[in-house]
Amino acid sequence: MTGGAGFVGSHLVEALLERGDDVLVLDDFSTGTRHNLGDVADSPRLRVVEGSIVDELLVNRLMANVDGCFHLAAAVGVNLIVEQPLQSLTTNIRGSEVVLGAAAHFGVKTLVTSTSEIYGKNTSDRLHEDEDRVLGSPLKVRWTYSEAKAIEEALAYTLWSAQGLPTVIARLFNTVGPRQTGHYGMVVPRFVRAALAGDPLTVYGSGEQTRVFCHVADAVAGLLALWDEPRAHGDVFNVGGVGEVSIQTLAERVRTITDSSSPIVSVPYDEAYEPGFEDMQRRVPDTSKLHALTGWAPGRDLDNILRDVMSFQRSTGRS
Repeated sequence: MTGGAGFVGSHLVEALLERGDDVLVLDDFSTGTRHNLGDVADSPRLRVVEGSIVDELLVNRLMANVDGCFHLAAAVGVNLIVEQPLQSLTTNIRGSEVVLGAAAHFGVKTLVTSTSEIYGKNTSDRLHEDEDRVLGSPLKVRWTYSEAKAIEEALAYTLWSAQGLPTVIARLFNTVGPRQTGHYGMVVPRFVRAALAGDPLTVYGSGEQTRVFCHVADAVAGLLALWDEPRAHGDVFNVGGVGEVSIQTLAERVRTITDSSSPIVSVPYDEAYEPGFEDMQRRVPDTSKLHALTGWAPGRDLDNILRDVMSFQRSTGRS
């Protein structure tokens, strides 16, 4: 697994170990941490290798000794993409080329975790996997992550259609939960951290933009359901939660859950990011395709998510 020390990756590692699989993790620890794997660090069925997905020799050496690959490693988070655009592009495009090339060479089944960023500014009521992509100018750094993940998806699909490599693409929608950090712009842990500290909750833009959040445990269950279903090969699936909420309302819910008196303040996008920054005003997943194939459905609502994030931050001091 690439990116196994990250937020989603570490939860997936635990789930795989729990069901009896041996797991090999490749992570450069640029955003993931060893703390995330602390609960399973002593497992004899876990091996962790520190290294980069752009290291072709290393990736090939490791891929030769596995029978399946979950590819999660990527530069993620709005802040990171905006602050380190060149490094992020290199990681997301070249890294995926290396990983998928090695998988094709050794015939290793691969699940690629993509993103709802693929849909860009498309504000359809419920985004289906066949929806059009609506993006801004390629000169706006904001859209480079979407472009890079689209290339990754195209590569994975082409390896399936042209060479028969078993690949599956999962588009994650705003996955949140314990261990997610707010350091790279992730809104839920950022809000919870501020509320617990009594600091202002900063809402960027109007606050009217809406999202649907998915608990990481539900997302991992969706990934495993796809992994275990041969009919998913060569296809793409949305993995997301239920319950559309505005960012302003999210901030208010966080204050209620944490019993905080923190003020909510608004900051224009131009002050938070580069001039001309663009955001998605709405992003609601249609997960009926995944449900129809596997029976998967999310089981946790927003309040469950917020309570879990709050409990994690209170118990560990990590945010």
